[in-house]
Amino acid sequence: MSRYRKALAVLSILLILSMVLVACGQKTVTVTVPVERTVEVTVPVERTVEVTVPVTVQPHKGTITVMGVWGGDERVAFQDAVAPFTKESGIGVAFEGTRDLSAVLTTRVQAGNPPDIAILPNPGLLYELAQGGHLIPLDSFMDVDKVKKDYGQSWVDLASYNGHLYGIFYKVAIKSLVWYDPKAFKAKGYEVPKTWDEMMALSDKIVADGGTPWCIGLESGAASGWPGTDWIEDIMLRTAGPQVYDKWVRHEISWTDPAVKNAWEIFGKIALNDKYVWGGTQGELNTNFGDAPRPLFDNPPGCYMHRQASFITGFFPKGLKPGEDYDFFVLPPIEQKWGTPALIAGDVIVMLNDTPEVRQFVKYLASAKPQEIWAAKGGFISANKEVSLDVYPDALTRKMAKAITDAKIARFDGSDMMPPAVGAGAFWTGILDYVGGTDLDTVLQDIEAAAKDAYKK
Repeated sequence: MSRYRKALAVLSILLILSMVLVACGQKTVTVTVPVERTVEVTVPVERTVEVTVPVTVQPHKGTITVMGVWGGDERVAFQDAVAPFTKESGIGVAFEGTRDLSAVLTTRVQAGNPPDIAILPNPGLLYELAQGGHLIPLDSFMDVDKVKKDYGQSWVDLASYNGHLYGIFYKVAIKSLVWYDPKAFKAKGYEVPKTWDEMMALSDKIVADGGTPWCIGLESGAASGWPGTDWIEDIMLRTAGPQVYDKWVRHEISWTDPAVKNAWEIFGKIALNDKYVWGGTQGELNTNFGDAPRPLFDNPPGCYMHRQASFITGFFPKGLKPGEDYDFFVLPPIEQKWGTPALIAGDVIVMLNDTPEVRQFVKYLASAKPQEIWAAKGGFISANKEVSLDVYPDALTRKMAKAITDAKIARFDGSDMMPPAVGAGAFWTGILDYVGGTDLDTVLQDIEAAAKDAYKK
């Protein structure tokens, strides 16, 4: 066949493929490829023609498919972070976003057509996929000792199953924060407490001065009660330690276990004390979690401290300056042997197809470079100790990042790891019942009954 006829044949095939692809339907994906988007064919000279189309199809060789929940600014930031990889390696990256990641990913896995990489919103799904044999163990090609050095043992433990590393935490957040107004503290001569006992002594001092130490809001519509679960989880880590915490999350110890009851009682010393909480226990039950910190900024302050994750700043009154009008300290240790643990949330990268290109990309994502690119844009914190604190755009974010990387113990939000009937059901309800006056033993027995049923399924 002549070169002219070969070229015509190639062009005909491309036209047929484009019509087939259109017939298959369109789905929004983001593709980063190291080629021009304009397709040029010159005849009768043979040329390599590369085509990129905005549909979900079997990717061409050298393109890695990634599935996650990110959209908007997060997706753009991820694209910017992976752009150097594409430029340097010549390997394309196609990102497919979905809000219902668990259902879509499960369907794809069952159909034998998983993405190369998935970015999971919690490690619970990682454990399910690893148990089903659907994930590639990263320790089959990565230096786990290097990962431990960069991230720390706790982060390796969180992303491991049956002794194998299956994930890398990429974008994380810390929940163990106590917010306060530095100006209000200074005006009263209050100092940031370094231990739990100091924090309780400060609470007593504020009451003696005629103030209210804490603002707590448990109302959140159908999800009411969840802010209290974070308190219990933080206290469990500080009193029982990570191993007992893990057993509790997996229901290997009962909800009536003394370690669990102790955590609730410590929470109760704050949450059930009407002198400690703005509006008393009724105000606590009726106040929406987003409105809860606002009395911090009243004049005089309605309260002086509010425990909540980093996202809560989005609910602060407009016009406040970070570091000047508000700041935070990490919830202090209770038992010194456990130090200052970090209760965290975060997105974890897992690998479902094993190719040289995917291995190369996972190693890149685990490194400091892409994480520093995103961190510099804001809205991103890394657990990687190799990520320079200097890249973060403000002092408070640097402070959060340092708290995460300094923490020797880190654990994921426990209620998010439990079966929904427990973590997003009986646990939430139990918080409301306890603050509302129900006997603690009854509360824990009710949650235990729900757990026995839920963990059988």
